[in-house]
Amino acid sequence: MNVLVVGANGKVARHTIKKIADAGHHPVAMIRKEEQAEDLLKLGAADTVVADLEADFEHAFKGIDAVIFAAGSGGHTGADKTILIDLWGAIKTIDAAERNGVKRFVMLSSMGTADPDKSENIRHYLVAKKVADDHLKQSTLTYTIVRPGSLTDEAGKGKIKLEEEIQVRDNTITREDVATVLTEVIERENTYGKTFEILNGDTDISEALQAV
Repeated sequence: MNVLVVGANGKVARHTIKKIADAGHHPVAMIRKEEQAEDLLKLGAADTVVADLEADFEHAFKGIDAVIFAAGSGGHTGADKTILIDLWGAIKTIDAAERNGVKRFVMLSSMGTADPDKSENIRHYLVAKKVADDHLKQSTLTYTIVRPGSLTDEAGKGKIKLEEEIQVRDNTITREDVATVLTEVIERENTYGKTFEILNGDTDISEALQAV
């Protein structure tokens, strides 16, 4: 399966590329700059495509079977970039996937997106994520929306807590474990059309996903 990873140079995406390759798929890394290609090919990307979410990137979808949207404006940018990348960029990706006959779409979203009004500091970010998630739900794509908590750079633990909406949010999740989830749900039919939140926890990732 050819899997387009949007935002491929991000930390979660880099883990995801390696795991997709290890799973026997062909990750295609969508990058903004050609100089990023060599490093991502070493991680396991089968190919790279230079494209910009803020421009026309229709060419990135040729021969693609599935999309993982892992792009994000980052914590050091303003609300304008959040709108352009996390909201508008995501919507453009969803629409382009539909136009190009892609069937499978995995969205990396964020915990708290179900109700942005519960947040003060990052409400604009969660609103952007919610609008993008809702647009995906209304599309014809076979989607899964994964909403992790605060991300860390520790080595993956291989165990998570997974619920539709986690009430106690005093925990984090490693980027590597998020990448494992994004990779495993690609072909898990029981996750099709599902939205859930994840944190590091006590249940093996495969077992947690099987129970979705």
